[in-house]
Amino acid sequence: MKLTVKNPKPRNPFVAASLRRVAGAHRSGTGALRQQAGRELQRELSRLRKSP
Repeated sequence: MKLTVKNPKPRNPFVAASLRRVAGAHRSGTGALRQQAGRELQRELSRLRKSP
């Protein structure tokens, strides 16, 4: 009697590398920086208007 053993499916070589990678925080976009600059400008202008 012959014994037949199925070979396991080969592993995907990219899976191990992808599991090691971890996403980091992205830099805020230019739109967010522009909005922040606009808010700071408005705050500064309102502060200047209130001072005698």
